[in-house]
Amino acid sequence: MKAVILFDGVCNLCNSAVQFIIKRDPAAYFAFAPLQEEKGMELLTPFKKDLTINSVILIENGRLYEKSAAALQICLHLQGAWKLAYIFKIIPSFIRDPIYDYVAKNRYKWFGKKDHCMLPTKDTKRRFL
Repeated sequence: MKAVILFDGVCNLCNSAVQFIIKRDPAAYFAFAPLQEEKGMELLTPFKKDLTINSVILIENGRLYEKSAAALQICLHLQGAWKLAYIFKIIPSFIRDPIYDYVAKNRYKWFGKKDHCMLPTKDTKRRFL
């Protein structure tokens, strides 16, 4: 494990994104932790960052990425053509992040949510902190 993705553990869109990443990360570069759980909050402590469940957060090499920057940085490490998505980094974050925020604001309405954080399968359990 070299990087940790913090995500909204009750969001159906976020859980689907985690499964998507796992399938395209055969080298297990990423580990995962729900933001609602103690480990997720603990990982944010060194960054003096308030807990927010409105953004995927990537912690990589001692650096914190959030919103569209996190999503693009994650794409860099995925197998296949997903690395090409990093080209969108040329679009300034003040343009990318409002689009990200709009989806994040509506994610429960569009994709639904669970009553509790997802439970990893036997095969993926080692990837969760």
